Amino acid sequence: MSPFRVYILGCGSALPTDKHNPSAQAVEVRERMFLVDCGEGTQLSLRRMHVNFNRIQGIFISHLHGDHCLGLIGLISTMNLADRTAPFQVYAPAEYRSLFTAEMDFFCHDLSYEVTFHPVDTTVCQTVYEDSSITVVSLPLDHRVPCCGYLFRERQGRPHLRRDMMDQYGIPYSQADRIKAGDDYVTADGTTLPNAMLVTPADRPRAYAYCSDTRYMPGLHRLIAGVNVLYHESTYAQDRADRAGKYFHSTARDAATVAREAGVGQLYIGHYSARYDDEQVLLDEAREVFPETFLTREGMVIDVE
Repeated sequence: MSPFRVYILGCGSALPTDKHNPSAQAVEVRERMFLVDCGEGTQLSLRRMHVNFNRIQGIFISHLHGDHCLGLIGLISTMNLADRTAPFQVYAPAEYRSLFTAEMDFFCHDLSYEVTFHPVDTTVCQTVYEDSSITVVSLPLDHRVPCCGYLFRERQGRPHLRRDMMDQYGIPYSQADRIKAGDDYVTADGTTLPNAMLVTPADRPRAYAYCSDTRYMPGLHRLIAGVNVLYHESTYAQDRADRAGKYFHSTARDAATVAREAGVGQLYIGHYSARYDDEQVLLDEAREVFPETFLTREGMVIDVE
């Protein structure tokens, strides 16, 4: 299977610390590379993790708070200095269009490559990107400003050829596409070999959900049911649940409850408040509800399996 990886570039909240950068991730799936959010410091994290800027096809912005988007214009400018020629796609809340246009006109008016802005309606769950291999769906979230998460999912692949059967019956590999498409095979003596004899099932499509800043949403689990890996913001522990409610954020327990209700494989938490010198309290709280919970940290690479 091709790699499906998430690179943690920043997992702190709005106040940068000497431990954490603001929110940013890179998602590598089916030989495609995307960013999700782009707080300050993202470029340095990309350098440290040896992610080639020119591999990045586009970015998905969750919302218009500075710790999630202030690094974008600098990144676009840097890619121009690196002589980028490939187009770059920006998927972001529709409210960002006017500001983004002004920023581009002022800072990036003579690029060596094309940048296209795609407005996202943060109030609905809809496909915002798709190609022959993957889809990306927006996930409406409940924050102080229009905000959404993103669900990356592989498309269903085709079954695998049984090479032992192909060789045993002398089936030419020129027939591989037809067999993968579901056809039986008829031998020279007229014997029909059922398709089920010639293939094994396709790999189960993998999925990754990124849930940015949000209050606990009782219905969110339905949109991300069964994903392999969930990232969910966990700004506070339960001892600061009042602040979580006031500022439209989640506690670690909230995130774990979503993971449990959705039946996900693994939960990774982040967007830590700078009030916590040690995030272990967040991890312990989440694991009481959902044992397969892990802390994110800059430099971490998560395999979506």
